[in-house]
Amino acid sequence: MPGVKNVIIGLDTSSSPLLALVEKEGKIYSSHRKGIKQEKLLFPVLKKLLDKQQSCLSDTQKVVIVRGPGRFTGIRIALTFASMLKYLSGAQVYGVTVFEAVKEQVLASKAFKKWKAQNPSGVLAVVLHAFREEYFLQFFTPRPQAPQWLSCEELLARLSACKESLFVAGSDKEHTPLTDLLQGRWPLADFKDCLVRPDTLAALARREDLRNDALEPLYLKPARFELLGK
Repeated sequence: MPGVKNVIIGLDTSSSPLLALVEKEGKIYSSHRKGIKQEKLLFPVLKKLLDKQQSCLSDTQKVVIVRGPGRFTGIRIALTFASMLKYLSGAQVYGVTVFEAVKEQVLASKAFKKWKAQNPSGVLAVVLHAFREEYFLQFFTPRPQAPQWLSCEELLARLSACKESLFVAGSDKEHTPLTDLLQGRWPLADFKDCLVRPDTLAALARREDLRNDALEPLYLKPARFELLGK
């Protein structure tokens, strides 16, 4: 129907691979594309997805983006795209962090619900690889604590210092499981729940609270800066 805005676009450009999705009337098409030059990948990928939905950018009602943490340039790509659509077509913009998306997936999982029933005061920790031997960490207790950027040693020390039982979710280098890093010290979420999924982004586009600070990036790590000597 001409003029009807009924498309949701979801983007995660915070790291490679790029994740893009287009949802229309409950049907989702998505794509993962590897490469660090995501500014060159984005529009060709979106065009293919929109063509499958027989839609165009002007049909966009909502845009949900991952606003960090991750690569400085990658995060800016999604923020700029969302800002453009908001300005040009009046699209509603929603922003979610990788921490929040992974948390939503884990909280809905059978494994976490079973663990939580046995550990009512237990804490969920989301761990994400940042760069080399650096990591991002956020505790949900159930209220989220401030996310942190840590060296590997600092990360393990923070996890060990938690006084409550821990359930850990997230990913290591090259989006691999945390198994080797954590050496079985804490129960881990199913890995399928540890990477941002297209259906999760689409669902989060219906959360009105995520329109607050939607275009506020979560960098944590300054560009070209490392935790050297720590």
